[in-house]
Amino acid sequence: MVTGKDLLELGLKPGKWFKDALEHINSNDLTGDALHAYLDTVKPAPELPLLAQPVAFHENIRADTAVEQANIDYVKQSMQRLMRTPTVVAGAIMPDACPAGPLGTIPVGGVVAARNAIHPGMHSADICCSVMLTNLGKTDPKTVLDAAQQITHFGPGGREPEKQFALPAEIEAEMRANPFLNSERSLKMAREHLGTQGDGNHFLYVGVSRNTGDTVLVTHHGSRGVGAVLYGHGMKVAEFFRRELSPETDPANAWIPSETPEGVNYWNALQTVRRWTKQNHLVLHDAIAAALQASVQQRCWNEHNFVFRDGDVFYHAKGATPLDPKFMPDITGPRIIPLNMAQPILIVEGATTESNLGFAPHGAGRNLSRTRHKYSKIGQTDEQLFAEETQGIDARFFFNRIDISELPSAYKNAEDVKQQITDFKLATVLDEIRPYGCIMAGDWEQDAPWRKKKLAKAAAALEAQGAADSQADGSALAEE
Repeated sequence: MVTGKDLLELGLKPGKWFKDALEHINSNDLTGDALHAYLDTVKPAPELPLLAQPVAFHENIRADTAVEQANIDYVKQSMQRLMRTPTVVAGAIMPDACPAGPLGTIPVGGVVAARNAIHPGMHSADICCSVMLTNLGKTDPKTVLDAAQQITHFGPGGREPEKQFALPAEIEAEMRANPFLNSERSLKMAREHLGTQGDGNHFLYVGVSRNTGDTVLVTHHGSRGVGAVLYGHGMKVAEFFRRELSPETDPANAWIPSETPEGVNYWNALQTVRRWTKQNHLVLHDAIAAALQASVQQRCWNEHNFVFRDGDVFYHAKGATPLDPKFMPDITGPRIIPLNMAQPILIVEGATTESNLGFAPHGAGRNLSRTRHKYSKIGQTDEQLFAEETQGIDARFFFNRIDISELPSAYKNAEDVKQQITDFKLATVLDEIRPYGCIMAGDWEQDAPWRKKKLAKAAAALEAQGAADSQADGSALAEE
C-alpha cells in the first residue's frame, strides 16, 4: 500500500490532494511507471517565484511640482514591485496615477495585464466604478439638478423598501446561479443598493455641452455592496491559490487562475456585477428623465475600474478608461473622463498604442491623501474653502456637510492632466461638458453613529478625569 510518507519521499508537496490521490492509487494498485504517470496528472504545479526583474511598464505621466514628483516616485516604486508578479506581462500608468496602498499595490491610474490570471486586488472593492452620460436636450440645468437631488441616494446603506427600484429578473437569475453571488446577503444588497451612489468621489453632475449647448447628466459610482462582497470572496479564493502557487507574491497581488472552475465563476460574476452596475446608473437616469418629462437625446457609459479580457490576457484597470472596442463589445459612442466638480467633463475617443495598452486616464487623480489634504488646509474653515472653490457652480452635498477632500484643490491640476492626455497621445477630446453643478455625498460620517459613540466616550472620559482632578484638589486642600 502506498502511503503519504511514500509520496513525501518522492518529493511531493503535501496537501488536501494527498487523500484523493492515495485512494485512487491504492484502489487501482498503481506502481512504477503507472504510478508516476498518474501523479504527474494530479500533483500541484511547482511554486512560481517572483520574476527576477520587473516587467517594463509605460509611463504616461510627468511632474510639474515637487509634490507631484514625490507622488510619481512612489507610484513607480509600487509598480516596479508589482511587475515582478509571475503572471504579469505588461503595464502602464496614466497622468492621473496616484498611490492606492502599500508598496506593490496597483496605483489608481494603473493598468496591469496578466496571462491566465484574474487579480481581485487589482480591481479593488469598488468593482466597475463607472460613469454614465445622458443628454437631456435643452432642459434647464437647475431643474435637472433639483429633480436629481430628490431622486438619487448617497451615503451608507440602501433604499427603503418603498423607494427601491426593481431588480431585473435576469440579473437576479445570474446571481443565484453563481457561487460567488448567490448568498442572501448579496441578493439583499442587489435590491437595496440599486439606484444608490455611495460616498467618496462619486457624484451626480449636471453640465452643458460645449458643442451643442444641450444639458447633460453624468453619474459616477460603482457596484456598491454587491461588488464589495464579491471582492471579499475573490480575495479569499485568490489567497488560497497564492499560498499554493506563489507564496512569494504579495497578498494584494494574489490571483485566481482563469481556467480553473473558480476562475470561470469569478469571471462570470464580474460580468454580472458589471450588468448590475450599469443598471444602477440607468434607473437613476431614467427616473430623472421621467420626472422632467425630458426626452433622451444621447446616452453612453463606460467603466474605469474593472478587468478586461483579450484572449488569455486579462487587463486590470484600476482607474483607467478603456478605449479599445475589444474590451467593451457592448459599448458604442465616446468615453467619459471627469476631472473635478468645477471643471468640464471630457468626452473623448482614442485608439490602442504601444504605450497606452488601449486605455486613457479616468480623471484627475490626487497628489495627497484625503487626510494630508485636509491638514494642508488648516487655518481655513470648510465654509471658506467651499465658497472659494465652488464659485460659479451649484455644488451640493447630499448630507449638507462639506467634504473638503472632494473640493477641486484635492485633485491634480485639471489643465495639466488634460494637456498630458494630448502630449502622451492617450485620447482626443471631442467635447466638454461644462459644469452647472453637482451633488456629492459630503462628510456624512460627522453624524455617523460610530463617530457619535466615540465622541461621547471621549467626553465621558474627560468628564471623569475632571471629576477625579477636582476630588484630588479637594483632598489636597483638606490636608492643608
